[in-house]
Amino acid sequence: MADEVVLLDFWPSVFGMRVRIALAEKGIKYEYKDEDLRNKSPLLLEMNPIHKKIPVLIHNGKPVCESLIIVQYIDEVWKDRCPLLPIDPYQRAHSRFWADFVDKKVIEVLRKILFTKGEEKEPGKKEFFEIFKILEGELGDKPYFGGETFGFVDLSLIPYYSWFHAIETLGEFNIEAECPKIVAWAKRCLQKETVAKTLPDQKKVYEYVEQIRKRFGNG
Repeated sequence: MADEVVLLDFWPSVFGMRVRIALAEKGIKYEYKDEDLRNKSPLLLEMNPIHKKIPVLIHNGKPVCESLIIVQYIDEVWKDRCPLLPIDPYQRAHSRFWADFVDKKVIEVLRKILFTKGEEKEPGKKEFFEIFKILEGELGDKPYFGGETFGFVDLSLIPYYSWFHAIETLGEFNIEAECPKIVAWAKRCLQKETVAKTLPDQKKVYEYVEQIRKRFGNG
């Protein structure tokens, strides 16, 4: 029996992009369902009753939730195709540490920049560069975070690149001027078809952010 794979997602979600890239890297065919997060589908509420969030991967009727857990699940189930995590246990732990760092730090600092006004942005801008300088230090002179090949940490971080135009416009700064290695790394990742075809247009993401800001009185 062929695998039945369904992804419940929302197009600008950095978390959903991770899963889409992982599926593309593995060459897995799936049905994509874009959710209206203001009017969540009965399927989403059934498949993720605890958090009620996307993304949710439904594999042969069984749901897997939380983006990094989904990516690791994909890597384990389809392990004969294009590994995303290193084989060595220490390197696997190292990759998980940095993906967790991205998860805990980056989305929060983005919110501070995108959904605040005036001087309220300043602490967020400072924190943004502190976080990305740490990430630059971990990247070093390697092509990718895991070394020579695109992997788990790259996949965890690269979706945020689609939000960079919104961050730069609303934060009033230039990311490349402060973090040239990160931008060079992102452009390297975009040379991969699996990444380039997944990441939405940066200006489309910016328009989406502006819609949210207006809805919540920040625009």
